[in-house]
Parts: sequence; structure tokens; C-alpha cells
Amino acid sequence: MNEVVSLVSRGSPKEICVSTAEKGNGNGRAGMNGKRAAHRIESLQRPVVVCGGAGFLGSHLCARLLNEGQRVICVDNFCTSEVDAISHLIEHPRFELLHRDITMLTEEEIGNPSAIFNLACAASPIHYQRSPLDTLFTSVRGMDNLLRLARLRGAKVFQASTSEIYGHPTIHPQTEKYWGHVNTIGPRACYDEGKRCAETLCFIYQNEYGVPVRIARIFNTYGPGMRLKDGRVVINFIVQALAGDPITIYGDGTQTRSFCYVDDLIEGIMRLMDVTNDFSGPVNLGNPSEITVRELAERIVQITQSTSEIIVQPLPVDDPPRRRPDISLAYEALAWRPQTTLEEGLQLTIRDVEERLEQGDLSLLNTDPAKNRQSRLMGANAI
Repeated sequence: MNEVVSLVSRGSPKEICVSTAEKGNGNGRAGMNGKRAAHRIESLQRPVVVCGGAGFLGSHLCARLLNEGQRVICVDNFCTSEVDAISHLIEHPRFELLHRDITMLTEEEIGNPSAIFNLACAASPIHYQRSPLDTLFTSVRGMDNLLRLARLRGAKVFQASTSEIYGHPTIHPQTEKYWGHVNTIGPRACYDEGKRCAETLCFIYQNEYGVPVRIARIFNTYGPGMRLKDGRVVINFIVQALAGDPITIYGDGTQTRSFCYVDDLIEGIMRLMDVTNDFSGPVNLGNPSEITVRELAERIVQITQSTSEIIVQPLPVDDPPRRRPDISLAYEALAWRPQTTLEEGLQLTIRDVEERLEQGDLSLLNTDPAKNRQSRLMGANAI
């Protein structure tokens, strides 16, 4: 039986971020390893490629695909993720890890995949604001490169789009027919506009070149495995509550969000990729149950039996006042709807965080000072 080599580059993640990768020739160690591995997978089943596979959603998706018997090539540049998030997958015989930026990924490195899942982009404002050009180019240049590779290899493409497509919505709840209300020059624009352009690229490649695409607009998602300093509201509140620190909300806390448990979200992605008709989306994936940010904080305080007080800070620029998906299309086309209640999901997520803290596992905490420097949206109640 052929043995599979897990590929973990030893170089600094920062060296392969978009901004620095463009300055070099791209022939780093990860690329050489990737070319050697490509020859080894040609004789096996066609793999699936998960870009951003070491991130929160990506790591869950990799695990699900492995459980379903797929051969997985995980691609990540580790600009906002850590190898520890997929450490439990590294030794799996059908898993390979390629330390690479998607803007520079080559067909030799990925072999002959049947599908490419693109989840490669920082999703939390504290991270995507840190390097707005990298964020924008990941969605635009990275998406273009993946679609080009898919065209060459005959692969289906999944694009993880976002509820940020809708911006500061003027309709509620948001349906896929709503074109959005987005500030093109605001602090969120690098992410919002990048994702909007990525959707456009997907449909251009589908209409012009026949590349099959599937697009999901993902709403707020949470669950076990989130990095403890991910920056998004659920994990922020849980960490603060468990530490007994003040829980920080922005604005008066009346802004609403809708939170989908990660297992439900991954199920929606799988169903979208499994449809055999010409349905491409975009389709909303999220939980339509709506809650205010203040109510979320109070509920987490109650579950954790924390003594934390709730404090308020000014609302960040362009923070949407309401966010709730209309998932009628997902139910009609995919027979999908979330199964996990917020109470159940919070219990599971809190238990996961408690266990990691008890074990002294701070590996998913971002301890790099350069990565933690202040941004204009530091600590915002992000999606």
C-alpha cells in the first residue's frame, strides 16, 4: 500500500502571506514538497482540496471529508491559523498538508482533484483588517487562481462566501435576491468587496468555461475548535466569562446576530456540493434564530455561572445593526436546516474551551504580538 506523506512546511507562516509571497519566486520548500507529493497521489483516488483547511471551518470540513472516505489535501498559509488546529489529522493516511498561499498554488502541487473547497480568507475583522490588501487579494487573485486550476483539472469549486455580501442590510431577513448595501471604502470593504468579486469570478468561469461552482453565503458560525483569540463575538464572550473578566459589547448591545453551530454548517456545505442538478447558488447557510448581542452575553454568563460584568464600548464603523438569514432556498434546494439549538451549541463550545484551558492548551491562542496589534475593529462583535 502506498504511504502518504503529510506535508508541513518548516518556514515561517509570514513568509508565505500574499504580500511577501508576491515579492519572491514562489519556489519555496512547500512548493517542492507539493510537486513530489502530487506524483504519489496520481495513482490513488482523486483527492479533494480544502483551501484554508487549517482554519476553524476548514479543519471541521477536512475531518468530515476524511470521515466520508475522501482523500484530502489541506492548503493553508497559516497567516491566521495554526497547525495545532489540524494536529489530530496530520497522521491520517488520507490527509496531506500543503503550506502554501492559494494565489501561488500550482496544478502540480494539487494533482488531479475532483473538488476544490475555498475557505481561504481571514473572516474576523481583527484579522482581515490587519492587512487589507492581503484580504482583498486572497478573495480576488486567490479565487481566480483556484478557478483556473479547476478549469484545467475538471474540478468542481465550492466558494465560502459570506453574509457580509449584504453589508448594512435594508431588508430583513436577508434573502439571496437582495443585492446588499455595502460601503466600498469603509473598514470592512477589503473583506466585503473581495467576497463579492469572488462570487462574480465564480459565475464568469462557470458561464464562460463551464467550471461547476457552488456558492454558500455563510452567516455567523461558532463551535468547538475556535481559536481562543479568534476575535469573533461568541468565543470572545466565552473566554471573558470563564476568566471572570468584563464582557465587552459594542454599542448598546441591541444589534442582532444569528448563530449557526459548526456541524450544521458543514452539513449544509456537503449537501450543496452533493447536489446533482445545475444548482450553483448562491445560497444562505446560517441559523435564522435571532438574538441580540447583549442577550448572547447574558446567556453565556448564565451558562458559565460567571461573575463577569457587561461593559459597553463605542460601536465600530459599519457594524451591521441586524443580521439574519432567510434559509428558504437552502431548505428547498438542499433539504437543509440547522438542527442544533443555540443553548446546545453554546454548551458544547464552552465545554471545549474549558477542557483546553484545563489542559493548559494555549496552542490556539494567537500569541504573536505582531498578529495582535491594534486594528480599527479590535474586539468588535464580529461575525
